[in-house]
Amino acid sequence: MLSLIQNFGWRDVIDIIIVAFIIYRAIMLIKGTGAFQVLIGLIIIFAVFLFAVIFKLYAAEYIFGNFLSSIIIVIIVLFRNEIRRALIEVGRNPFAVAQNKLERVNLVEETVKAVFELASRKIGAIIVFERNVFLGDYLKIGTKLDSIVSKELLVSIFTPPSPLHDGAAIIQKGRIAAASCYLPLSTEDNISKRLGTRHRAAIGLSELTDAFSVVISEETGGITVVRPKKLTSAENMEDLRNQLLKNLKYQYDGGHNLIKSVYELLFGKYAEK
Repeated sequence: MLSLIQNFGWRDVIDIIIVAFIIYRAIMLIKGTGAFQVLIGLIIIFAVFLFAVIFKLYAAEYIFGNFLSSIIIVIIVLFRNEIRRALIEVGRNPFAVAQNKLERVNLVEETVKAVFELASRKIGAIIVFERNVFLGDYLKIGTKLDSIVSKELLVSIFTPPSPLHDGAAIIQKGRIAAASCYLPLSTEDNISKRLGTRHRAAIGLSELTDAFSVVISEETGGITVVRPKKLTSAENMEDLRNQLLKNLKYQYDGGHNLIKSVYELLFGKYAEK
């Protein structure tokens, strides 16, 4: 151990950072999808294999050993969609450069106008913004749109009796990917009783992914921005605009601030303004 510490240099630091970053990005890529559960299953199988080796359970060791000997092929087969998506993203943008600032501003402006139009009419809505964690499992449930973000379209989606008004609209890569998407409800006990089903659904999604949502209350017309373990209200258009720009900057900058992300996940708490 002393020898390792003495020979530890700047190259080792860079090596550790690169490996940690790759592992972090891989987990973020599959977290919140069915692939994440598959990964947990593989970890359990590996743990059982180690248990069999330590306690000399030869039959179990033989079975799980043969399975794990082909683990690379298994991973490629099981995670082929996630690997393909990651390679496409690298090919499109190898240095994770932020999206054009003008596109981001237009997205925010159209969203802000739509949100306050819906709020003034007390029409309930959930608008979800995907960040680093892919929301594919929730997109499958909804109706695919792949449309540009505009005030008119968002208002028409959530205005009854539109067939898409029940559920959430998910914005992915600056476009409305799908509408009428159903989100998992939070089971936390410390959520304010004043918050309804839409807020609980947005919180439930934030517990499983790093997505953030804008929720409009049908009862009060109040506007809430839901992030992982944090709720903030938006009192006016400028307030909402600033919150959207801040959270979208996290996405478009690639979410590479690992320390900040871990801190928010570990120490962030629900807070209401």
